[in-house]
Amino acid sequence: MATLGSLLNTAATHGNPIDALRTFLQREEQVEQARRTQDMRFVGYVLELGYDTAKIITSDPYKLAVGGIPRGSFLIMTPVNAGNTPPHFTLLRVTGVSPTPLSNQVQQTYFELHKKSMPELDVWTQSELQWGALECDVLGMFYASPRDMRRLDYSGDVNNVVSAHRYKVFAPDEALLRLVVNGMVKIEDRVTIGALRTMECGLFSDGGVTNIPVEISMVDFKGCRTAMFGKTRLGKSNVVKLLAQGMLNATAGDSSVGQLIFDINGEYANDNPQDGNRSLRSANEARCQVYALTARPNTPSRSLRLNFYEQPAACLEVLAQMLEQDNQKSNYIRAFASVSLPELGDIAGMNDSERSRAVRKVQMYWAVLNKAGFAADEARLRQLGLVATQHIRHFDCHFNAQLRAAAYTTIRQGQPPGNPTNLDELQAELEAIARFRRESPNDPNLASGGRPVFDPDATAMLEFLSPSTGSGPAVLRAYLGYHAANAGNFQAEILQLLDQGRTVILDLGNATDAIRRYFSNMLSTAVFRAQEVKFVSNTLGNRYVQLYFEEAHNLFPPDSKDLTGVYARFAKEGAKFHIGMVYSTQSPSTINRELLAQTENFFVGHLSSQDETKALSRVQVAFAGSEEDILRAKTPGYMRMLTLSHRFVVPTQARLFEAPAAPVVTATAMP
Repeated sequence: MATLGSLLNTAATHGNPIDALRTFLQREEQVEQARRTQDMRFVGYVLELGYDTAKIITSDPYKLAVGGIPRGSFLIMTPVNAGNTPPHFTLLRVTGVSPTPLSNQVQQTYFELHKKSMPELDVWTQSELQWGALECDVLGMFYASPRDMRRLDYSGDVNNVVSAHRYKVFAPDEALLRLVVNGMVKIEDRVTIGALRTMECGLFSDGGVTNIPVEISMVDFKGCRTAMFGKTRLGKSNVVKLLAQGMLNATAGDSSVGQLIFDINGEYANDNPQDGNRSLRSANEARCQVYALTARPNTPSRSLRLNFYEQPAACLEVLAQMLEQDNQKSNYIRAFASVSLPELGDIAGMNDSERSRAVRKVQMYWAVLNKAGFAADEARLRQLGLVATQHIRHFDCHFNAQLRAAAYTTIRQGQPPGNPTNLDELQAELEAIARFRRESPNDPNLASGGRPVFDPDATAMLEFLSPSTGSGPAVLRAYLGYHAANAGNFQAEILQLLDQGRTVILDLGNATDAIRRYFSNMLSTAVFRAQEVKFVSNTLGNRYVQLYFEEAHNLFPPDSKDLTGVYARFAKEGAKFHIGMVYSTQSPSTINRELLAQTENFFVGHLSSQDETKALSRVQVAFAGSEEDILRAKTPGYMRMLTLSHRFVVPTQARLFEAPAAPVVTATAMP
């Protein structure tokens, strides 16, 4: 008979998802009284209980009745008599089989039976042998919030531990599993990411509860860091597409989140068979814009080109990699490719001598590009402010008069013209100097203050500009297609599109690693600065930007000491500036530990090394206890998921991304 206290609790928690527990326990009591063991969800009693682990005793009929108890499955532990306390239960996760106090006697009995080849067990022996024990982790407790009894709460600990005989353990039914998996997920902007899957094995016994949807809230991903780990071809990019589509759906009404996807394989921008001959872009054409290095016939896109003049350090690295891929290995070409050019922004901080040498090296690089036929907007180049001194600036190397006179007398048999004022004159000047240096290497004008006028980098540049043999800059003409004199405007376009809540996909499927790094660095820096400006001017509001990186180990190496670079700042300050990112790679150990420590959401597929699972559980303790399952399971899309709303790891079979016909906002509350 219900007590006054229990009636008050029932009324106070009306509408709280924890009411599912009351309904469950009432049903279990009725089934137990009717002795319908096959319909019970009861699995056993507690043998030993601590704050972190529990050992439970169970029997074969109980396990069979609930469809089996695989490792990693959830169980709930409730007090035998809760009295007048508000409804609550402790969540357990099965981690393995444990010996019982009678394990030795059971083994002895089995040994004797098999030795005597007995065909079957008598009912008394069978009853004794079917008992066993399971080890469980204590994950935490679900309960009605004392501050608001209609609200569900969860804690990562338990409020008390009493004698083991005071508890019963059950396998949750469908309603309770929905509460466990989705009960704490924020109501706003929910989407279904997949279904609960506690084991890789697809063979379920009668009584097993399946097809429990796993939901996430896109609020948990705005401005947050999300990691995708797992071996290739096991579903990481599929989950990324689900997240990107979920964000598009969630923001269909307010366009508050812009997304920038660095698509290194072209699968987000271009229709493909694995997504039903559609793509994220084609499913959301009104809200997606593709930028591509190489236009594809069936994918509308805008041009994505480099300006090789304006980013000399990064673009020379790009040229070097392309020369190497094309097997251009002549000594003078390799020397050119190994030159270290300064970043234009670093030149102003150098001393006078270093600044002059740095500016002249950039001018030599510009002359090489000009001779190779790379178009230039000279007015834009002047605005870059390439200045070392009053005289060494823009297109003027301003070599001393004696050197110029000696060079032009030797090479051109005449007096030197005025100092260069454009790229063509700069190229002609440096070609004359290059020939003079080669034909008169011991001329005293090639030294100043006991030091050569041209260091090894400058020498390599001049030799490439005007080689004694070989085609020189002409070898670079194969890469003219990557260059545009007005490139750089796309940066402003992309920032504007992100401000409008659009999804921008950079199709880098045909790009080299160097080109991918270049665009990643440039646009990541631009996004960070734009969001930072909004923050300091108090105009950030509810505007977010989400970045998606693949092969993230190239951007966030584990041994990086750079704490001021844009990627390090993403890890530390991204949330403050409303910058979220989703990064994918195969192994946790290949990612910077600082980023891992700051990451809020995880999706982990199969990892093949114990070192990797240990690295994961060291930076995110919630994965402790799941290592063996991560090592063994290899089914595509089978993920261990942890989000801001989920305080414990949820084993999930991610649904297959299917490009929808039109975006539909999904916002479902718990029943």
